[in-house]
Amino acid sequence: QVQLVESGGGLVQPGGSLRLSCAASGSVSGINAMGWYRQAPGKQRELVAAITSNSATNYADSVKGRFTISRDNAKNTVYLQMNSLKPEDTAVYYCNAARREYSGYYYTRNFWGQGTQVTVSS
Repeated sequence: QVQLVESGGGLVQPGGSLRLSCAASGSVSGINAMGWYRQAPGKQRELVAAITSNSATNYADSVKGRFTISRDNAKNTVYLQMNSLKPEDTAVYYCNAARREYSGYYYTRNFWGQGTQVTVSS
């Protein structure tokens, strides 16, 4: 099992910044990608940003140029720096870890954190 603990959410004014952190523990070997998803009320969970073990990144179009994902492999921690926040960024943000596993065939197993609330409002 992999445990993910998020921190750094909160209330911020439009245009402000927040930094989310997610620390992984447990059976972390084999994790090949970590990322952040978000879910706003009444909407589906969506990918915000992801980073692979060799630091390749992927961002949702809505956050490109404003958010930056980074990873400290030694600490098994992933960060999301969020700048120029907008009210539409308000959501619960979830940390995700994807681990490749084998059970007769290869498949990806996903692990999730408990979520942290980000509210952008004046």
